[in-house]
Amino acid sequence: MAAVGRPRRSCLAVPGSSVKMLGKAQGLPADQVFLDLEDAVAPLAKPDARKNIVAALNEGDWAGKTRVVRVNDLTTPWTYRDVIEVVEGAGANLDCIMLPKVQTAAQVQWLDLTLTQIEKTIGLEVGRIGIEAQIENAAGLVNVDAIAAASPRVETIIFGPADFMASINMKSMVVGGLIPDYPGDPYHYILMRILMAARMHDKQAIDGPFLQIRDVDAFREVAKRSAALGFDGKWVLHPGQIDAANEVYQPAQADYDHAELILDAYEHYTSEAGGRLGAVMLGDEMIDEASRKMALVVAAKGRAAGMSRTSSFTQPAQ
Repeated sequence: MAAVGRPRRSCLAVPGSSVKMLGKAQGLPADQVFLDLEDAVAPLAKPDARKNIVAALNEGDWAGKTRVVRVNDLTTPWTYRDVIEVVEGAGANLDCIMLPKVQTAAQVQWLDLTLTQIEKTIGLEVGRIGIEAQIENAAGLVNVDAIAAASPRVETIIFGPADFMASINMKSMVVGGLIPDYPGDPYHYILMRILMAARMHDKQAIDGPFLQIRDVDAFREVAKRSAALGFDGKWVLHPGQIDAANEVYQPAQADYDHAELILDAYEHYTSEAGGRLGAVMLGDEMIDEASRKMALVVAAKGRAAGMSRTSSFTQPAQ
């Protein structure tokens, strides 16, 4: 079965340099909020942004949200200080560290070891803080299987489209959108490659941002493509994209109800009371063990999203 883990239908990016936005994000209905120290923060603003993030994590109300901090990538001089200051300062109120531009398993292992040392030093539970690995270039995609398996802390594999497009010399300036001159989806292979690595190691797969933040209809269409493949969620860069992401990455109500119905019916019919049957008709549909596995995925997504059933299974009269 695919990884479920924490709900991540919508993953909201918030610049660590903006105290105002750090405050506003706490009241928005995003499943996850990641407080950014990387691309959204200018080099000279990074030291103050660390302090802002520590204060926001410790003093803010993030109830119901997964709390993540994106540090700078390991080719920069800022990463180690990002990790040390944020985790020592607010590790008890932090769920994951996001590492961008991951190229090798060794980079994830460095972060794992560093987190372990900090946790032991300040008395946090070792291993509680997860890792999100962002794939943003060709090297990262080629090594994505090893990256996904690099640490038990890894919870998600994330597609970073803008840097990835630049790394392979893609001829487009529309991040995440289709390219009119290409007869297909130019991101399909990348998304599927990330998804296979994630599922092979029971991790979540998260799609990257769509930069035309005021075009919610276009965001929705782009999101539907990765959701159809099985991705668990997508980055949102603006509050206006949150509701669309939450809707796209959870099952339709009818699909959720049907999945729960299949699970109840299959449990009944395979039992002694139900006749110990392996394949039965549910209305006009034949269901079997494969049906149960498919239903488990849809039902798990619906439950993680907090959906409620609107129908129930009635056992047939004896």
